[in-house]
Amino acid sequence: MSAASRVKALRPDWEVTVFEKSRWVSHAPCGIPFFVGGAVEKFDDLCAYDIEYFRRERGIDVHTGAKVVEVDDGILRVEEKGKETTYEWDKLLFATGSKAVKLDVEGEDLEGVIYVDDIENAERVKMEAMKVDNVVVVGSGYIGVEMADAITRLGKKVTVIEVMERPLPEYDAEIAAIIKSEMEKCMDLKLSEKVTAFEGKDRVERVITNKGEYPCELAIVAVGVVPNTDLAKGLVELGVEGAIKTNSRMETSRENIYAAGDCAESINVVTGKEDWIPLAAPANKMGYVAGVNMAGFEMHYPGSLKSQLTGFRNIEIGKAGLSENEAIRQGYEVVSTFITSRTSARYLPGGLIHLKVVADRKGKLLGLQAVGKDVAMRVYAASALLYKNGDVKDLFFTDFPYYPPVSRVWDPLVVAARNVFRKLGMP
Repeated sequence: MSAASRVKALRPDWEVTVFEKSRWVSHAPCGIPFFVGGAVEKFDDLCAYDIEYFRRERGIDVHTGAKVVEVDDGILRVEEKGKETTYEWDKLLFATGSKAVKLDVEGEDLEGVIYVDDIENAERVKMEAMKVDNVVVVGSGYIGVEMADAITRLGKKVTVIEVMERPLPEYDAEIAAIIKSEMEKCMDLKLSEKVTAFEGKDRVERVITNKGEYPCELAIVAVGVVPNTDLAKGLVELGVEGAIKTNSRMETSRENIYAAGDCAESINVVTGKEDWIPLAAPANKMGYVAGVNMAGFEMHYPGSLKSQLTGFRNIEIGKAGLSENEAIRQGYEVVSTFITSRTSARYLPGGLIHLKVVADRKGKLLGLQAVGKDVAMRVYAASALLYKNGDVKDLFFTDFPYYPPVSRVWDPLVVAARNVFRKLGMP
């Protein structure tokens, strides 16, 4: 919808048509856990705009319940209202997003096993969760952690099963250890376990892993996503992780075909390499850039940092750029520091922030991770510096404002930078 809106704004006389297989457009799947946990009361609040708004106010011809089944040169075929219709196109955008990774194990089609891959599942998950006592969440990435948090807020017994050795595996061990400790206070966390089957007569009754079995009446599976490129395969070139290969104008390998969002690759700002970064903020900007260029103007998408924020209970969790493990895999010679600090002046009540900064041996800033209180503001600051290729000196000398309730004279970011100085042999 970002692309369609931009095209229509720049070329109001052009015919712009959007095909969407679900009942909604411009929706917020990232809000599903907050609806399930009760922070969002009405499901409709997850939709930023209704369809009539786009039709009436922006002049976009929106087709919902319309599944595109084939795309070819200049035409596409769509199943809608029980029949197949053919449409013509001059410029085409793929914005098909991502889809859930399946476990491919016995019993995953049982009633009560739900993949969190579609906003249409939000109401179903909440309705099912309200009726049961024991819930298993498979996977502890962002969606898994947020869904587990939401279900415990409903007063249910939750078991989280993660195949890796720590929750939120993208984070380094120091940060993940704190998240693990918080999760274990209100749920049963099973790490380094692989789900091998779901069992039950007509409905799921237990989850089987390589180490044991766990009773459950509802299993929520969130083990990751892959680019949804089924329509694009064979038509345009695919790139990293199977996402659609694009340039900075969001153009694909075929003239007049563009791609944006979770189905498309982009550039990782820190590494300068092609990457697949399926996150909401980059997706919307990629759509904006695609729309500008489809309309015949010029704009380039510089890439993304993988800046991320989430939370669990009363702690914030955030990351920007590379973790230490990611940096090492990219070939960097890494220097890092991990600190624990208060976020407020010592004479005021406040909380702790645990923060890790990663740099290379030349002092280039590579990434930041944090967990605790007032994390978001530090991730925002680090993101701005990383985007401009900042180094550890920039992190130290940036004039972060001092306000005793939420920040200190020596901000945790500054303290961390000073610690990196020492490891780099700087005075």
